[in-house]
Amino acid sequence: MQQNIYNELMVHVPTCTHKEPVDILIVSNNAPALLKEVAKYRNIEAKAIDTDVDSLRDIEENSFDIVISEAPIDTVTTAHINRILKEDGLFVFAPLDLDEQKATTSKLQEIGKYFKIVMPYALLDGNHAILASKEYHPTADINLQRADLTDGFEVYNSDLHVALFALPTYLKKAYLGIIKN
Repeated sequence: MQQNIYNELMVHVPTCTHKEPVDILIVSNNAPALLKEVAKYRNIEAKAIDTDVDSLRDIEENSFDIVISEAPIDTVTTAHINRILKEDGLFVFAPLDLDEQKATTSKLQEIGKYFKIVMPYALLDGNHAILASKEYHPTADINLQRADLTDGFEVYNSDLHVALFALPTYLKKAYLGIIKN
């Protein structure tokens, strides 16, 4: 059940945040499970690649609405993901332990160079994912119809979507000025 929750939150949070996602790239060794979640939507195409980030170099610019990654995130990876995302694209990566403040701060600052919005959200297992967006705010721009009327969710819904972005005070203070919302 825990893995199903993770898969739902990794896919449905960005998919229900983006206005009209059509093309999703999954960078993961867990791709079949994530692709199964994407398949719950009609009119959305998904492509998967392994976590070998060198393959990002071969992808054409402005190819994807959403990139979901479980690959290690560094400066090169972030630059490639920014390049392959469309102008209103979203990038989600996980897992990230927000209590490892020094490493997390560095990653968030790097991602913030490319994205207007950078916000962590809970994966309900003690870890967090990061949603980085060029355009859409995850709690203000949620597509309620897509979030609540898509069949097959075990855990995900629009109420949970908004709640996932709530942070405890100590984390809000620790990342003040770094998280961009």
